[in-house]
Amino acid sequence: MIPFYARFPEVAARETRCVHVLSPGGELPAGEYGFIEHYCDERDCDCRRVLLQVTTPQAPRTALATINFGWETVQFYTRWMHGDEEAGREITDASLDPLHPQSPLADHLLDVFRQDLMTDPAYVARLARHYEIFKRDLRERPNAHAVIVRNGQPRKVTRPATGRNEPCPCGSGKKYKRCCGNN
Repeated sequence: MIPFYARFPEVAARETRCVHVLSPGGELPAGEYGFIEHYCDERDCDCRRVLLQVTTPQAPRTALATINFGWETVQFYTRWMHGDEEAGREITDASLDPLHPQSPLADHLLDVFRQDLMTDPAYVARLARHYEIFKRDLRERPNAHAVIVRNGQPRKVTRPATGRNEPCPCGSGKKYKRCCGNN
């Protein structure tokens, strides 16, 4: 999964959804929560889903919640999950991703997503549009420029196609197949 802002930083800066909690004392501390979109970077995959990592400006590299969401029908995801209806339902209902660590606030952030964001047709349409432009760009320019942010400055980096057993270009030190290539 690749952050949407890595390929489309200007669009992401304008269209990333944030929720502002104004009054302290509820389930969530007062503050701003950004829902950062990540999409599948496999050119031939048509999963039609988003992975959202919820962060704050105070700790932008710390995901408080990682949410899976798909905007298609349960039947679409059941077919995509090889007949697993429960998994198809989880994707369309939105769920916390079991492969990522979740903070104590994750359940509350999932509730915010379910109640305020996934019920907004304009936001769901925006996610589907972002997915489409991300996938189109991936198909048209599979080895296109990635954007890496270092010291607060975005830099475009051209990289050749990465083999499964080569080190991951994200810099994790893992093989590509065990890192960004593992979907």
